[in-house]
Amino acid sequence: MSHRGSRVLRLDALARVEGEAALHLAVRDGTVAEARLRIYEPPRFFEAFLVGRGHGEPPDITSRICGICPVAYQTTACQAIERACGVTVDGPLAQLRRLLYYGEWIESQSLHIHLLHAPDFLGHPSAVELAREHRAAVERGLRIKQAGNAIMEQLGGRAIHPINVRVGGFYHVAAPAELVPLADRLRRAHDDALETVRWVADFDFPDARYDGPFLAMRDPGRYAIDSGTPAVMAAGAGSDGATPVRALPVEEFERHVVERQVPHSTALVSELDGHHYLTGCLARYALSGQWLHPSALDAAREAGLGDPATGAVCRNPFRSIIVRAVEVAHAVAEALRIIDAYEPPSRPYVAVPPRPATGCAATEAPRGLLYHRYAMDADGTLTLARIVPPTAQNQAAIEDDLRRQVQSRLDGPGEPPGDEELTALCERAVRNHDPCISCSAHFLDLTVERG
Repeated sequence: MSHRGSRVLRLDALARVEGEAALHLAVRDGTVAEARLRIYEPPRFFEAFLVGRGHGEPPDITSRICGICPVAYQTTACQAIERACGVTVDGPLAQLRRLLYYGEWIESQSLHIHLLHAPDFLGHPSAVELAREHRAAVERGLRIKQAGNAIMEQLGGRAIHPINVRVGGFYHVAAPAELVPLADRLRRAHDDALETVRWVADFDFPDARYDGPFLAMRDPGRYAIDSGTPAVMAAGAGSDGATPVRALPVEEFERHVVERQVPHSTALVSELDGHHYLTGCLARYALSGQWLHPSALDAAREAGLGDPATGAVCRNPFRSIIVRAVEVAHAVAEALRIIDAYEPPSRPYVAVPPRPATGCAATEAPRGLLYHRYAMDADGTLTLARIVPPTAQNQAAIEDDLRRQVQSRLDGPGEPPGDEELTALCERAVRNHDPCISCSAHFLDLTVERG
């Protein structure tokens, strides 16, 4: 094909991501002039129609934002409302919440690893083709996912959009005997998860590096998921063994993370103190890797991720599949620990009486930090709702990653890449970040403009 003049390539859809979007790539004189991730899904308006609802309603409503990570939305909504009302949920109820969240981590991360991401590394267009050659690996991934689903069904009432979660706790809590079958499945899943780490560690990984800031929750002594404080690791930090980190109190989140509208996307684009940044598994591993469960930490070292206790940081987005596999191993081990120590709470929930106040909270959804803020009046009617999802936060960093990946290939040896090769490269680069596009406003209609 000729690389002079202009050329447009259109793809109707990108497989193996959650949602739909488009990518516009402009290459002029051998230089990537533009890379725009165009999220064109209609705005969801969840923030608008939460206004006027009662303060107990956000967990059920916001869980509908995503069928893959509903627990993240429920947990963050609950915590924000509870903080506004001056209520703390702790003890066994907090442990059950974390267990439910681990169930989501297990099912969501396993789905991405085995069905969405692994085909990229093994040369298959889908998980169906992958299963023909790697049947045992795919079946292993499905077993792990089923263990996560079982946790969500037991504690949440169902695996998708759980119905047992409420502000203050749960409508019903499990008896210890009801968790025994979960423990049996999780013990098998733990072996499967460690084997998955070994499996993905043997993939071939292109050279790539993200040097921007990381943003993730941090809770010293614990690999943060539903607790802690947002924290930032500076651009380029961590590679020399030093890990300078600054806390960003959740009450100050919106002073530092600013959303803006761009013409090419229905999702708002976020900047952290004026710069794009990355949230998600690479950020979590950089900021909290030293507090992984010992079995997961050993697996990370054996997989070549280095020792986060000495400042090792993974900045190659292609290797994110290893980090996610390590996180699954961690989640399974921690879920087992919670079940083994479980004692039922005296009551299924703590009362959360309304008051005129504002509350905010952040937790770690599988795809990254999720922030909620709510204001209410004296009778608990919501007067404001603000939700900042992970994929919208990552949009600018993904675009920058695309520019760098394509430019590196254009500058490399050999014949200039054709549209088919560039398309495959861009799809892989986007899938490294496991975007949940419907949360952010679905991929891929790709336009390549050459000149």
